[in-house]
Amino acid sequence: MNELAPVAQAPEAEGKSAAEPRVPSRLYALKDGDTFVIADAFGNILGEGDGLFRDDTRVLSTFRLTIAGQLPSLLGAMVSRDNVFFTANMTNRPLPPLGGRSLREGVIHIERTRFLWEGCLYERIRCVNYGGQEAALPVTLSFGADFHDMFEVRGETRPNRGRLLPVEQCGNGFVFRYDGLDGIRRTTAVAFSPIPSRLEPGRAEYLLALPAGGQLDLHIEIGSQVSEEPGRHRFRAAAARARVAMRRRLRRGARLRSRSRLFNNWLEKSRADLALLTSELPTGPYPYAGIPWFSTPFGRDAIVTALQTLWLDPALAHGVLSYLAHHQAQETSSFRDSAPGKIMHETRKGEMTRMQELPFERYYGGVDTTPLFVILAGAYAERTGDLGFIGELWPALTKALGWIESVLASDPNGFLAYARGETSGLVNQGWKDSEDSVFHDDGSTPPGPIALVEVQGYVYAAFSAMAMLARRRGETALAAGWQARADRIRAAVEERFWMPDAGFYGLALDGRGRLCRVKGSNAGHLLFTGLAAPERAQRVAQQLLSKAFNTGWGLRTLAPGQARFNPMSYHNGSVWPHDTALCVAGLSRYGERDGVVRLLEEMFEAAVHYGMRLPELFCGFGRRMGEPPTDYPVACLPQAWAAGSVFMLLQAALGLEIDGLRGEVRVTRPALPATLDRLEIRDLEVGGNRTDLVFQRVGDRVVALTEGAERVPLLIRV
Repeated sequence: MNELAPVAQAPEAEGKSAAEPRVPSRLYALKDGDTFVIADAFGNILGEGDGLFRDDTRVLSTFRLTIAGQLPSLLGAMVSRDNVFFTANMTNRPLPPLGGRSLREGVIHIERTRFLWEGCLYERIRCVNYGGQEAALPVTLSFGADFHDMFEVRGETRPNRGRLLPVEQCGNGFVFRYDGLDGIRRTTAVAFSPIPSRLEPGRAEYLLALPAGGQLDLHIEIGSQVSEEPGRHRFRAAAARARVAMRRRLRRGARLRSRSRLFNNWLEKSRADLALLTSELPTGPYPYAGIPWFSTPFGRDAIVTALQTLWLDPALAHGVLSYLAHHQAQETSSFRDSAPGKIMHETRKGEMTRMQELPFERYYGGVDTTPLFVILAGAYAERTGDLGFIGELWPALTKALGWIESVLASDPNGFLAYARGETSGLVNQGWKDSEDSVFHDDGSTPPGPIALVEVQGYVYAAFSAMAMLARRRGETALAAGWQARADRIRAAVEERFWMPDAGFYGLALDGRGRLCRVKGSNAGHLLFTGLAAPERAQRVAQQLLSKAFNTGWGLRTLAPGQARFNPMSYHNGSVWPHDTALCVAGLSRYGERDGVVRLLEEMFEAAVHYGMRLPELFCGFGRRMGEPPTDYPVACLPQAWAAGSVFMLLQAALGLEIDGLRGEVRVTRPALPATLDRLEIRDLEVGGNRTDLVFQRVGDRVVALTEGAERVPLLIRV
């Protein structure tokens, strides 16, 4: 889903010995609005892809705590369950005597706690002496700001940069300043309390005198400006506001509860990650794609996340639709791959995109985002019955469909195809957008324009959704025309993409009309849209559930034996949780239940290995007894559509549909994993009412019933 492949390499951090490995390697993230921080388990920032970022710029590249010139001993690190606080627990190594006796290891407890609020990082370093004598503790904090653009951090090189200004001392700290080529001055203020024993640019030193049983707190604030002295009161007041804001986001939508503590942990962590990634924009809540590389509005990712959670929280879909309609393209630009009616792929605020060194300031190079926008609008209307909001969106929806129709008319094969306008744009513009993700069965790269199979399914679903909405609006002629268009797309896909000998749909058509005879998970998305004929869908389903695709942890993006298959690649054989979830929704749509439940169980087991937080992707090696999934080293964590996957997987297993227009809940052959005998859905909004829904295992089947004062019609299908 990214505009450039993530990179694992980063420059050596200043002041870090090459012989000193970064241990442990796990990084921890916090986010608030357009600010996020990535640091290691010590809480240290070393300039190795980590840092404090604001508006796609690294505003703090070094922030390192040492005791007597060395790292303390790490006891443990964690992010709180609500994703507000990071805490590292450490203790001293043996300390040399400072005019007295030496201090043995494990006497001083050092607790480093931080959070973000309104663009500022608040940190408290608490030191407690558990020894029987006074201790002198030499504490050094090294800090610096390089103001690198996010794309520089990811490995892009620039011919020119702006100017770093001299560091200026201000009160209890320093201000770093950078004048960008875009004419914007970016600043970082670092303030300390109490005043350090020695303070110089990039370095603060303390010599703490800790009596036996004594405690001392250091407070640091880092933001664009620090107007007041840091301290206990400011720390606690900002922490309270940050926690209240997070709780408000966590309380939105229906609540899920099972009798399995582990499964509940997965549900709760996934919701907490979505709350962490969701920013409150003027148009409503919007899930940013992922940390660290994609902490910004993406079109495709947000739409998929909203679809995953629509049955629980329609407000997220409302915010996504509003934002994307507001940023719909109005002009044609080959640099931005934009055209009137097209829906945004991503937006960025950094210096490189503002200077048009890269096209991603507001970029439209996603071929599938526009039909997915229409699909989400139709799904939102069915889920909520909110036709008033659809009326507000109607101009944007008709413009989106107008862009789709213009491309269909100009494409020689009559499909929605893509070709980037300039070399700075994305080569491939579906969700698998790495340069090597589209190819022929001999491994050769196809000429464009490229028509991806799943995108044609999205087009079919978009026309069908618009036909449904037009009927609801009483515009029968429009509805008939759009439905006929959907039917023609369906017939064309069945004719041109189906591979009878393989019993599968091909990956794409190239610009010469030649089919890429490659088996990818893209065909599962075609099932999600409902385009596939039932008998063909069954053949696809059988292969998706076989060892060719199913790793035992989820579905591979590409079957083994295909050209370019590599389980360690970004898109050609790895496992993406959101991809698995969309395929599972497609399997459920065509009546599959056993395989759906099995994949739900497998993804749950993968989540257990990942601490209940599924990453953006992981390697696609087959499951082996007693071994965990294999990490993809630079996957985003957390990632919105990975966090949302559990909710789409669960909906697919339950066979659950909510019709807000009729005020009904429909359940078709519900199923639960073997580890669950009961699942409760509380405070579910349906057609203006709220109800509780319970799924209970009775013998060898699962039954559904409504509870609570405001019961809604529950239709059971078998």
